[in-house]
Amino acid sequence: MSSPQTPAAREPGSAARELRAAVRALGRLAVLTLLIPVGVVLVTVFLLSFLLWGCLGMFPLFPAAIRMVRSAAGAARWAAGHWSGVPVPPPYQPLPALERTLHGWFWTGHDYHKSRWFAGMSRTIRWLWNDPATWRDALWLVADPIVGGGIAATPVLLAGAGLYGIVQAPLPYDLLFGLPSAGVPALLFLLLGPVLIVAGLALARPALRLHGRWTGTLLGPTERSRLARRVEQLTEIRLDATEAQAAELRRIERDLHDGAQARLVAVSLRLGAVAALIDRDPQQAKRVVTDAQENVTQALQELRDLVRGIHPPVLAERGLAEGVRALALDVPLKVEVRAELPGRAEAPVESAVYFAVSEALTNAVRHGDARHATVHLAHATGLLRAEVTDDGRGGADPGRGSGLRGIRRRLAAFDGTLTLTSPPGGPTRLIMELPCVLSSPRTSSC
Repeated sequence: MSSPQTPAAREPGSAARELRAAVRALGRLAVLTLLIPVGVVLVTVFLLSFLLWGCLGMFPLFPAAIRMVRSAAGAARWAAGHWSGVPVPPPYQPLPALERTLHGWFWTGHDYHKSRWFAGMSRTIRWLWNDPATWRDALWLVADPIVGGGIAATPVLLAGAGLYGIVQAPLPYDLLFGLPSAGVPALLFLLLGPVLIVAGLALARPALRLHGRWTGTLLGPTERSRLARRVEQLTEIRLDATEAQAAELRRIERDLHDGAQARLVAVSLRLGAVAALIDRDPQQAKRVVTDAQENVTQALQELRDLVRGIHPPVLAERGLAEGVRALALDVPLKVEVRAELPGRAEAPVESAVYFAVSEALTNAVRHGDARHATVHLAHATGLLRAEVTDDGRGGADPGRGSGLRGIRRRLAAFDGTLTLTSPPGGPTRLIMELPCVLSSPRTSSC
C-alpha cells in the first residue's frame, strides 16, 4: 500500500498548475488588450450612426450599428463567463411580433404601416431605442476601452516591460528604436525584468476576474429587468400548466368514453339480453353472463390503468424511488435504478419527476433504439436531481418532438430545469433538477 502523498510532494505540481493558470490568464488579458482598438472603432461607428440619423435622417444605419454593438457586448459576456468565471446573462427585451391586419396594414405594436419593410424597420428601431440594455451597451462601449482596457492591459504591460528589460540588458543599443543605449545599467534591467514579469503573472488572474465583474456590472441584467423576465417566465409557466391540465382532462375524458364507459354500456346491453334469455335459453344466458363478466374485468383493468396514469399507487404509497423501480420493470429495456433519497418530496414534485423519467425512458425505446438505461435519483443542496442516461443512437432535439418539450414544461411548473446532452451516435443524457425539501421517509402500511 502506498503512503499518502505529503504536502511537500504535492507542492511542485500545484505550483505548476498555478503558473499555467496565470500564464493562461495573462494570454487572455493580452487578447482583451488587443481588442481595445476594435472597441474604439465601434464607438466611432455608433456615434456616426447616431449623428447621421439625428442630422440627416439616415436611420437604417442606427439599427445596424446597434446590432454590431450587441454582438461585441455578447462576445464580452462570453469572455466574462468562460474566461473570468463571471456568468453574465443577456438582458435584452424580446422583439415584438409584427402583425398583419385584415385590411393589409402591418401593426408594430405602436403604429400601422403599409410597407412591411418600413413597419419592420420602425418596430426594430423602437425596440432598440426603448430597451434600457441598448444604452447600457453604449455606456459600456464608450467606457470599456478606458476602464476595461486599463484592467486588462496593466498585467500585460508589466510582464511585457519585464521581458523587454531582460532582452534589452545585454544589448548596447535600444531594442525598440535601434539607438545607442541611454546608459541604464544592464544590472538594473536584469533585476527589474523578472520582478515585473512575476508582478504581471501575479496580477493576471485577479485582473481577469475584475474585468469579468466590470463587464457584468454594465452588461448584466438589472434588478428591474430580472423581475420583468421572471414575470414573463411565470406567465409562460402558468399558460403551459393550464394547457397541460386541459389536455390531461381531455385525455381522461377520451379514455373513459372510449374505454371503460363503452364496455359498461356493452355489459348493460348484455344483462338486458340475459333477462330475455334466462327462461327461454338458460345456456345462452350463461354465455352472455360470462361475456359480460369478461367486459367488466376489462373495464376494471382499464380504470386501473387510467388511475395509474394519473397518479400511480406505488408512487403514492412507497415514494419516488420505488415508483421509478416499478416503472423500470415495465420498460422493454434493461434499466438500472440508483436512488439516494433520504426522504420524500412533496407529492406534486414526485409526480412530475416520475412522469418526466417515464417520458425519457419511452423516448429512449421509441426513438433512440436503446438497450440499456440508467436512472440516478439524488438530493443535494436543496435540489432533487434525476439523471437518465441511455445507450441509444442520440441526436435528440427538443425542437423536433413534443416529448422533451413536455418534460421541460412539466419541470418548469416547479422552477425545474432540463439539461440535455445527446450527440449523434449517443449516449443521451437528461438531467432534471427541481428545488425541493425532503421530509422524513414515509413507511408503507403493508
